Amino acid sequence: MPQLDFSTYASQVFWLVVTFSVLFLLVWRVMAPKVTDVLEARQKRIGDNLDKAAEIKREAEATIETYEKTLSDARVEAQSLIAAASAEIAEAAAKREAELAVTLAAQVTESETNIAKALEEAFENVRDAAVEVATAASELLLDKRLDDGDIDKSVDAALKMQD
Repeated sequence: MPQLDFSTYASQVFWLVVTFSVLFLLVWRVMAPKVTDVLEARQKRIGDNLDKAAEIKREAEATIETYEKTLSDARVEAQSLIAAASAEIAEAAAKREAELAVTLAAQVTESETNIAKALEEAFENVRDAAVEVATAASELLLDKRLDDGDIDKSVDAALKMQD
């Protein structure tokens, strides 16, 4: 076995040192910078991605805050619009109710006037009918016509007794 032959041991150690040195220099000068560059680029991308993620998170939080504020403002505005509409509706209803009350009062007054006129006309008609009946009855019973003034006085007296 050549590895255990001590006569070639020095040359093996020499070539080992030369090969190790060449490989070490090759790794140190060529491979290590590339690996370091790749690791640094990867770390930079990771850092950039983390920065972008943090910025996006801040933007999302700001957007959520704006959304919640807008939603809150919209709710407040809706409540105020509802309150204003309710007040407007109540005011319109009160106005219509007042107008209706005035209209109804006028109609009641007019109806009462019409009823009073109708009662007066009815009493007049009753009085006229009573005068006619009294005149006809007196003619039938007494076989003579009584004075219209006497019949009017008698009917008036009879009607006053009814009141």
